Amino acid sequence: MTAPLSWPPGYRINPRAPGPDAALVDAFRTLPVAAIGDAMSRNVGTVGLRQYHARLETVLCGPAVTVRVRPGDNLMIHKALMMVAPGDVLVIDGGGDVTQALVGGLMRTTCIARQLAGLVIDGAVRDLCEWAEDGMPIFARGHTHRGPSKDGPGEVNVPVSCAGLVVMPGDLVVGDADGVIAVPAAEAADVLAKTRAHLAREAKIRETNRTGTADPERFDAVLRAKGLPV
Repeated sequence: MTAPLSWPPGYRINPRAPGPDAALVDAFRTLPVAAIGDAMSRNVGTVGLRQYHARLETVLCGPAVTVRVRPGDNLMIHKALMMVAPGDVLVIDGGGDVTQALVGGLMRTTCIARQLAGLVIDGAVRDLCEWAEDGMPIFARGHTHRGPSKDGPGEVNVPVSCAGLVVMPGDLVVGDADGVIAVPAAEAADVLAKTRAHLAREAKIRETNRTGTADPERFDAVLRAKGLPV
């Protein structure tokens, strides 16, 4: 029997967690993040991040490889990039610090070479012109020219909180112009069905809005329930 590994305080490197199968990932790639969020109670998703890739229509979608770092230090991000599989999304808990960038143009080259699906960072980036180019979606809290240290500590493939979003290793992460959301891997098929049903309901509402045939009772009934004389 193999003895459990003993990690120094603040350090841990766990194996990559398998995410949802490829067909599920592909299915989510066509769904708006807003609709996924509606199907998950409207209370899930990042807060305060912005996209640094230029094209609004760019979609980020793939299983999460998670990293927790000391603010301003990217040692464990480099380690994580040695562990990712093509199509993974790197989700980095940098504590929301924007005084030093966690990734820059040189690391973007590595991300492309490793066929990463994108990055979500609760921290800062630099080399904005490079990140704006097509090929590597990235969401981050801010940017600065100031570079990172490489001293640690840090952890790979542990539960993280990234801009208010709890992400487990292997969760399905989806990002578009509206924001970023994580779908628990075990719930992905169920959330997919609920999101498709939600979009079908929205399509019917959109048509009544377009034709001016929306039922006034949709909102009047809610107002009457609150005591309004309508």
